[in-house]
Amino acid sequence: MSRINVSETAPDFYRALVHTEGVIRKGPLDPTVRELVKIRASQLNGCVFCIDMHSHEALDLGETQDRIFQLSAWRESELYTAAERAALAYAEAATEQPSGVTDEVWDEVTAHFKPEEAAHLVAQVATINAWNRIGAPTHMLPPKRS
Repeated sequence: MSRINVSETAPDFYRALVHTEGVIRKGPLDPTVRELVKIRASQLNGCVFCIDMHSHEALDLGETQDRIFQLSAWRESELYTAAERAALAYAEAATEQPSGVTDEVWDEVTAHFKPEEAAHLVAQVATINAWNRIGAPTHMLPPKRS
């Protein structure tokens, strides 16, 4: 059971995050990349609610189960494009240690994404980390599915 329902106890803050997500969704970042980085950051942060939600959203967008299953080992997998690999490397670096985004990681991002897409990638990773830092410590649980 969740420790606190942030959407009820801090509704203005919660609505601001929801609005931010809406702005990112309207941007130029590919929806598949968007969901992959959300899932990967959520895996690193141990946020079961977000892992579940974004895995299902990715499936709804046409993502394959195999790519979701292999996401935690994306470096070893042959299922991801160079652009997806650049985005995942960025997501990991920015999630694990924000100052750990090396020039090499950033150069890969800019080699595969236009500036507007890269900006939305940065925003998406920052936003999912905010969501994870709500979901994981408050013990948010995904809905039970049959």
